[in-house]
Amino acid sequence: MINKPSIDELTEIAGDRYTLCSLCSKRARQIIEHNISAGLDDKGEKGMKPISEASYEIVEGKVIVERD
Repeated sequence: MINKPSIDELTEIAGDRYTLCSLCSKRARQIIEHNISAGLDDKGEKGMKPISEASYEIVEGKVIVERD
């Protein structure tokens, strides 16, 4: 369960829960691939699990939601 950042804060950025889930999972997979290619363990450079790192990146504005 994600405590910080809050689900409400993340949903406000993403628009809805489906988009949030898709966005977090895609970014987390990218982080995992980077960690594997860099020879790091599952928590990577920042010491966070990939899904937590992805959610923080969404709140910080590093991951942008594009809609058609």
